[in-house]
Amino acid sequence: MGNFSNEKRVLRRILIVDDNCDAAELLAELVRLSGYEVTVAFSGCVALQTVEAFHPDVVLLDIGMPGMDGYEVAQALRARPECATLRIIALTAWGDAAARARTAACGFNLHLTKPTQLPTLLGALEAA
Repeated sequence: MGNFSNEKRVLRRILIVDDNCDAAELLAELVRLSGYEVTVAFSGCVALQTVEAFHPDVVLLDIGMPGMDGYEVAQALRARPECATLRIIALTAWGDAAARARTAACGFNLHLTKPTQLPTLLGALEAA
């Protein structure tokens, strides 16, 4: 049935972090329909609290957020020993070389630019 699959697989827990509430909720629903357990945080500070409670396998993290930006969130997560194996994927409109270099330096595993095609995003989640 297209890109959406309910095949038996190891259920991965995905945290979506984006200050654009509508975009985050829409993406969350698409990812849920693809068979993942998903929760959403709308700020960096809430994301850090959510990681403690939800224990995601993957964080899809926007960069350009007010307050604590995605770079700061990634660095805070990487400072936690329990997040050593957490996969952090930038999902951002910032796709220039400087942004990509900075995400790598801050501990992101992958950098995707918006808008990202659903098959590309699902492939990144499967690779996690």
